[in-house]
Amino acid sequence: MTTKSLNNPRKNGRILGQTSAYVLCLIFAFLFLAPIIWSVITSFKPAAEALAAPPTGLPSRISLDNYLKLDRYGAGIAQYVFNSVVVAFITVIGSVLLSTLGGFGFARFNFRGKNPLFLLILSSLMIPFQSILTPLFVILTGIHLQNTLFGLALVYITFQLPFGVFVMRNTFAAIPREIEEAALLDGCTVLTLLWRVMIVLARPGIVTVGLYAFLNSWNEFLAALIFMSKEDRFTLPILLANVHSGRFGTVDWGALQAGVTITIVPCIVVFVLLQRYYIQGLTSGSVK
Repeated sequence: MTTKSLNNPRKNGRILGQTSAYVLCLIFAFLFLAPIIWSVITSFKPAAEALAAPPTGLPSRISLDNYLKLDRYGAGIAQYVFNSVVVAFITVIGSVLLSTLGGFGFARFNFRGKNPLFLLILSSLMIPFQSILTPLFVILTGIHLQNTLFGLALVYITFQLPFGVFVMRNTFAAIPREIEEAALLDGCTVLTLLWRVMIVLARPGIVTVGLYAFLNSWNEFLAALIFMSKEDRFTLPILLANVHSGRFGTVDWGALQAGVTITIVPCIVVFVLLQRYYIQGLTSGSVK
């Protein structure tokens, strides 16, 4: 570093500001990751160390006993993971499909009552879903979908649609109409335009809707607890509640943290795989 650069207060201040920002980001990252790291470490501790007070640091040896204990609860961890995967898959597919069609319609078509209908859909976001659980339970029971994974997924799709339609409407509205007009001049029908052109450009919005649908359905507890009464239909959040309740009022912290680790790993993996679609805009520079 030269004497001239050392005597440049503006450059030195910029370097100091960038360094402070990086240090602050590292501190916040550590604060957010610390609970996750602690849960993962605790899940591999022997039972005695997991229950120790005050908590110990690193485990004296790597133990899988906490993960094996999860099979002793209800129908077993494999069944609960399968149920959560099925419900999340149906919720993501249904939310993305319906939100894409609805958002495209609101963004590109003009029809009577378009704006009031859109506002009506958005207004449902202000209704706490806890207040409509009883009517939904009655409806699902009437159509014989209570205690079914498909019925639970339909409930989750209902909760996700207002947000999904809102996101996809704004995503399609931000796409330049020149692209749509060029595709129509080339002979594309409306469905071909949507499938081959608009969906590709709206991929960030679709990923956002799918990601939110997956995370909410994977972690949702109350609806699953109410609509499911059979152990072989429970999802992972209900398993965690059963482990936390414990037997005779005791909590097996090792097994609980093992369940937490199994629950958070898919969320982290899905987000890491989709983050590049989540943060980029594919319409940038598409019109010259």
